[in-house]
Amino acid sequence: MKRTNILITGASSGLGRGMAIEFAKQNHNLALCARRIDRLEALKQELLVINPNIQVLIKSLDVNDHPQVFDVFSQFKQEFGQLDRVIVNAGMGKGASIGTGFFEANLQTAQTNFIAAIAQCEAAMAIFREQNSGHLVTISSISAVRGFRRAMTVYAATKAALTSLSEGIRIDMMNTPIKVTCIHPGFIRSEINEKVKTVPFIVDTETGCKAMVKAIQKEKDNAYVPSYPWAILHWVLRIAPLSVIRKMS
Repeated sequence: MKRTNILITGASSGLGRGMAIEFAKQNHNLALCARRIDRLEALKQELLVINPNIQVLIKSLDVNDHPQVFDVFSQFKQEFGQLDRVIVNAGMGKGASIGTGFFEANLQTAQTNFIAAIAQCEAAMAIFREQNSGHLVTISSISAVRGFRRAMTVYAATKAALTSLSEGIRIDMMNTPIKVTCIHPGFIRSEINEKVKTVPFIVDTETGCKAMVKAIQKEKDNAYVPSYPWAILHWVLRIAPLSVIRKMS
């Protein structure tokens, strides 16, 4: 199915920005939102140079302002007439080991990556239920398959919760025209991890986003990207001893 109008949250940088570029190349109209409107304005101009035949709408959005999430999604829907796909992408990776004095950072990550994701899913699904069509995409992480230490402890927990949330919505939508896909990126270089020096199997942003968009277009229930090595390695991670998981975080 051609998903013409695509909404992406957290689109001003990182994976959101990278996906927007790839979808523009494939002739999709884009509804882009993030906190930094100046970055969105620059991205809009870049996208229209890539493909002057598409429409690009931008709006400022802090996903932790839950009423604003519903308002912005509704505005995009009204302006386009229909939303065909919503990509719940906004997130952050702040945090530290539990009990080391960084509760506020861990709380902020939990609120942004999961509570705000619920708001985005609610807003998207309300539109899709009214339309009786649509494709909800959530951006989880390979870290969702296990617990991780230090800065990744809460981050991994939120991504596991998002994967579970996505599956619950998918079960609700069985035998309907509404599809739900959960993407689990492996290690992709972006602003969220730019200070991390040694990460196994890491790829650049463009390579990672091309893999993500390819997986999204297939509309499978779950995807682990890039497919090499994560389509196989996620199974290994599920049974790996804690000593191995410790070395990966």
